[in-house]
Amino acid sequence: MKMQDVVKRLAKRRKAIATKALFPKLSLSQLERLILKSLDRHKAENIVSIDLTGKSDFADRMVIASGTSQRHIGSLASHIVETLKKAGYDTVPVEGEEACDWVLVDAGDVIVHIFRPETRNYYNLEKMWSVELPQLEAVY
Repeated sequence: MKMQDVVKRLAKRRKAIATKALFPKLSLSQLERLILKSLDRHKAENIVSIDLTGKSDFADRMVIASGTSQRHIGSLASHIVETLKKAGYDTVPVEGEEACDWVLVDAGDVIVHIFRPETRNYYNLEKMWSVELPQLEAVY
């Protein structure tokens, strides 16, 4: 193979990687609905969705759910990852799968937290993120 051919192949590969979106173009409501349906279908408990618009720059929605056991929590996270991959997501970052007391699934605009009930009560993310931000006035 000639050096020119190798260079052309590398350029094509880099262009393909650079143009490929990390997350597919699902609307926020479609993505949220996809995740909520997966959680509901697989028997997650106390599912809550919190609007983070204007409160956070890392996500627009936070979905919080509980599982009945560590195995159930791991299974819920795996089902969400499967669902997102079927929807076109290449990689779905997941944290906490080892212990399964608290698993976080990063779906881009939607962050999913799956807890054991005791852990969920301890951290109480709903209370922390549901607080309304005070309206600040500009002082001139």
